[in-house]
Amino acid sequence: MPMNDSVIITCALTGAGDTVGRSPHVPVTPEQIARSAVEAAEAGAAVVHIHVRDPETGAPARDPRLYREVVERVKETGTDVVINLTAGMGGDLVIDPEHPLTHLPGTDLVSGLDRLPHVEELLPDICTLDCGSLNFGDGSNLYVSTPDMLRTGARRIQELGVRPELEIFDTGQLWFAKQLLAEGLLDDPTVFQLCMGIPWGAPADPGVLQAMVGMLPEGAQWASFALGRMQMPWVAQSILLGGNVRVGLEDNLYLSRGVKATNGQLVERAVQITELLGAKVATPDEARQRLGLKPRG
Repeated sequence: MPMNDSVIITCALTGAGDTVGRSPHVPVTPEQIARSAVEAAEAGAAVVHIHVRDPETGAPARDPRLYREVVERVKETGTDVVINLTAGMGGDLVIDPEHPLTHLPGTDLVSGLDRLPHVEELLPDICTLDCGSLNFGDGSNLYVSTPDMLRTGARRIQELGVRPELEIFDTGQLWFAKQLLAEGLLDDPTVFQLCMGIPWGAPADPGVLQAMVGMLPEGAQWASFALGRMQMPWVAQSILLGGNVRVGLEDNLYLSRGVKATNGQLVERAVQITELLGAKVATPDEARQRLGLKPRG
């Protein structure tokens, strides 16, 4: 596993977590998210990963109009950056542990196709495909993405000509993603995001990451990230194992202990780590070529 000498940096701008009240820098409105995307691109991110939120409450949302506004605002600036839209919203199931067939507030569970209307409309460079179900943190929260849902979603994304980024939260999900490839539902080059440290998925352990990298199909493009204080160590860890990196306020709010970060500052730190390791930061055009994307329109 040779070190990666040309690193694609993705910035995950806002996510869907309960972070809005914990940092003033978490972007909420489409205008704020688009501004943060431009800031991240100017700092060195080749890719921006976009969730949207309810502009009034900051709660996670999946309204295609919000995605459209963010994408249009980014494009209006002329900023050169690869657009990666989440398609993971709509998989949340919160059950009553005493009455498991009863779902509780916070549930937002729809079919695989119903997670894709914004992708169908906007045809981004990349959209995510969360490759399995997961006990999501403590309590009774589940993320639901069944094999049938995944096959349906992968087939539709393939028809649209959008590149799926395969979100892998544990080794069984990587096993299933390879099954999708074997069934012809994914096109080369496959693009993987190895998501570490999310309770209760794969732990942020270098040995686990190395094992997962060893499971990847030949020719795959991959990145990895870890949460919180492990975000920046994971930049180095991923590069040393031959991968690309992801940083951003979706995964970590701090630049250092007690110091709240902006997305631009997190990207700047990732650029510093990359260059100190002797690697270069890939441009958006280089990212497009390696990820099998269409040239910038």
